Amino acid sequence: IMVLPRDGLKNDEGEPLRYDRIYYIGENDFYVPRDENGSFKEYESAGDAYAETLEVMRGLIPTHVVFNGAKGAITGDNASKAKVGETVLIVHSQANRDTRPHLIGGHGDYVWEQGKFANTPAKDLETWFIRGGSAGAATYKFCSPGIYAYVNHNLIEA
Repeated sequence: IMVLPRDGLKNDEGEPLRYDRIYYIGENDFYVPRDENGSFKEYESAGDAYAETLEVMRGLIPTHVVFNGAKGAITGDNASKAKVGETVLIVHSQANRDTRPHLIGGHGDYVWEQGKFANTPAKDLETWFIRGGSAGAATYKFCSPGIYAYVNHNLIEA
């Protein structure tokens, strides 16, 4: 959860920052047990899966990492859209693991990596750092038409 300041966002000089849209990106990691053949297991209920799921979670290696709860949740027909000239505020959270959001084709004009809006925002970041268990925010003004891919830049997981 991120609470925006009552008096609005401010840039590094304390001047008001305006945005046209807000997009929330919840980065989720899932830990699904596998059977002896490597296939994902299915259970009648979450309670039935509890012990084996807990065992997978203790390994700290997720079986799936997705945005907004599902594969493709922010692509295709579900893509977040903006018009040329619009400024978008992107709020990104990750409950368990550190992450590095990156907007391919863009950048964070103003970035609050720690989600604390009283702090001076960083400027013009290609990739920013969100600590596990927290949320951060970034603005970006779309200056050109096109497709901008929003990714987790933890390249070792690619």
